[in-house]
Amino acid sequence: MKIVWGLIFSFLAASANAQYTQQLRGTVTDQVLQKPLSFATVTVTEINKTVTADADGVFHFGALPIGLYHLKVSHAGFKEAVLENISVNAGKETVLTIALEAMVVAETEVIIKSNSKKNKPLNDMSVVSARAFTVEETQKYAAAVNDPLRMATAFPGVIAGNDGGNSIIIRGNSSTGLLWKMEGMDIPNPNHFSYAGNSGGGISILSSQLLANSDFVTAAFASEYGNALSGVFDLKLRKGNNEKREYTLQAGVLGLNVAVEGPFSKSYKGSYLVNYRYSTLQLLNKIGVLPGNVATNFQDLSYNIYLPAKKAGVFSFLGFNGLSTDDGAEKYDSSKWVTRDDRYPYNFVANTLFNGITHTISLGSKATLKSGLGISYTKNSYDEQFIKADYVKVQSYKDNYVTKKKSFNSTLNYKFNNRLNVKAGIILNFIDFNYYQRSAEHLGEPLQERINTTGNTTTTQAFAQWQYRAGDKLSVTAGLHYLNLALNNSSSIEPRVAAKYIINSKSSIAAGYGQHSQLQVMGVYLAQLQNSNGDTYKPNKNLGFTRARHFVLSYNYRLAKNLQLKTEVYYQQLFNVPVSTKPGSTFSTLNIIDGYVLEPLINKGKGKNYGMEISAERYLNNNFYLTLTNSFYQSKYTALDGIERNTKFNGNYITTFIAGKDFVNVNRHRTFGINVKTIYAGGLRNTPIDFAASRASGYGVYKDAEAFSLQNPAYFRTDLKVSMKWNKKHLTSTLSLDIQNVSNRLNIYNQSFDETTGKLETNYQSGIIPILNYKVEF
Repeated sequence: MKIVWGLIFSFLAASANAQYTQQLRGTVTDQVLQKPLSFATVTVTEINKTVTADADGVFHFGALPIGLYHLKVSHAGFKEAVLENISVNAGKETVLTIALEAMVVAETEVIIKSNSKKNKPLNDMSVVSARAFTVEETQKYAAAVNDPLRMATAFPGVIAGNDGGNSIIIRGNSSTGLLWKMEGMDIPNPNHFSYAGNSGGGISILSSQLLANSDFVTAAFASEYGNALSGVFDLKLRKGNNEKREYTLQAGVLGLNVAVEGPFSKSYKGSYLVNYRYSTLQLLNKIGVLPGNVATNFQDLSYNIYLPAKKAGVFSFLGFNGLSTDDGAEKYDSSKWVTRDDRYPYNFVANTLFNGITHTISLGSKATLKSGLGISYTKNSYDEQFIKADYVKVQSYKDNYVTKKKSFNSTLNYKFNNRLNVKAGIILNFIDFNYYQRSAEHLGEPLQERINTTGNTTTTQAFAQWQYRAGDKLSVTAGLHYLNLALNNSSSIEPRVAAKYIINSKSSIAAGYGQHSQLQVMGVYLAQLQNSNGDTYKPNKNLGFTRARHFVLSYNYRLAKNLQLKTEVYYQQLFNVPVSTKPGSTFSTLNIIDGYVLEPLINKGKGKNYGMEISAERYLNNNFYLTLTNSFYQSKYTALDGIERNTKFNGNYITTFIAGKDFVNVNRHRTFGINVKTIYAGGLRNTPIDFAASRASGYGVYKDAEAFSLQNPAYFRTDLKVSMKWNKKHLTSTLSLDIQNVSNRLNIYNQSFDETTGKLETNYQSGIIPILNYKVEF
């Protein structure tokens, strides 16, 4: 027995003293053209080891002990880049792509390093109201759960529309105003359980295994971004490991994940990366662990296949495909009819598929051309029934929206010299739609066919923008964006301009202006009504775009090496906004969250959003980060009656605090992490209900003249995430517990009239939600 215990203690001692290693490698590129920079110099400062990249910009460090490292990257004619907190784990190789910014004035006494702003956007044309976000942030932040939208609620001026989904409100704008792009292509809303017309859903389809560092923009977008009013997610994808096959397995409340990546052969530099996820709830329901009335199901498949073809350029096949359904259980027992939902069983389907191919080719030493073809399919359907007193089931609502889209885009980057860059391109969308809806104006009234149409149309976008750098301190960006909808031949030409000046090594100032426009949600154009003769017509077919002018002024000051203070003021003037033509109506599309508006509209509304954001961000250093943001804003709209009112989203203020600390043991085999996020914000707004009129009518009647005059109590929520990471030989395991709304505060969402009980019901947002997840990388 003593021999056995001796062997066990010997094994544990050897394990504790083992020094696990892993490879660190990557590619150095030109920031503008994304071309490799041959023979760049890369240094790991902790061990003072330097390597030189090869002719393809590729560098390798041999087996490094696991831990955090700092890299310095330099190349003649480019600013030195300093990358901090590069994590090297035992389970998977660390593979980086490092873009260097060209130096305009090569003076030895002027040293401007690329790390002066850690969250600098990847797109050098994005000057104001833009920041890069990292995959590490989507994985590390409390309540982010690997979701870009939920992660973004930690940024200034951003708050969730509600706790039950991941839609976000940016600077008082509706969540419908967000644009999604991936590798230069416009993509459909990449979220499970999404509703027609919205930009969010329940949970992201995209796996964090697939995403690379990307950009998030909240105003005055660069000229290449069109058909958006509130924000842009410009997503980039990670290439699979092209030297070694690797795996990632995850199991948690949000799904079972398996990812695999690797090379096609040892002699070929291409790679594949594939991720599949299956709903945990769906699996538990099928094996009988959960009760039969639980039916929230989803699954998804996403991939990125990278195929370099030498002089023919680089091809990539990429896509994401998500299926999601939600079924409301039937209750054929009147004694259990407590609320409306008990008598309204339903079936909800939200499927989103996008698959595409991109091609990038070098056109000489000064230009690159990147083109893409994509095919997407979205289906949103909702079928609701009503159980009558005699238990007969009748239909109370039905819709089915199918959109098919073929997309083509092509973008030319041309670098005249280190001072002048030009980017121009075109985006074409060929849209097929098949929309159907039957609904009643009010409860108990006959169902009417509101939409029943099949057809097609196209949108055309073109842009051109240039960036001129007068020196290493001053840069100016300007351009135009053109948007056209063939359905009614609406079009717009939108000027954009921005400038940034680096005052000194600690401070900079930037300003931006942009005119922007957005199509109405396609179903709005197709709503149909009947005139007095009984003939069907489409009152909104000729609606124009909603338009906005964005003005932004920002100031950055570096308080310390890793502490940045940023102040940004903005004004958004919205005009040409569709509003209801009904006398006395206060309806404006600036207040919608999702769905298709079916009443007659006219482009005579307006609105404005203005405010100030102040944030202090301590970048990750010594395993600790902290950010405090304060946003103060107003969001107003004016309908056809000419009266200015608060929008639904005018909460007036948002304060967000996030922080995190990793505790690493002396041997760096285990890391305990704790992350916290707290949000305190003004409540969103609602329209008061006329209770007497509602009881008399049997359905909710609202006081439209007092639209959004009620403000919910202040919103408060704290999220906590704890994690433990183990490193073994060729294996990294991470166990995490993400406790959302740890104090179980029930924030008020709104009030509604329940026709079943005849009472006003207060609807609350989510209480405490623990999310457990276990991940293994090898």
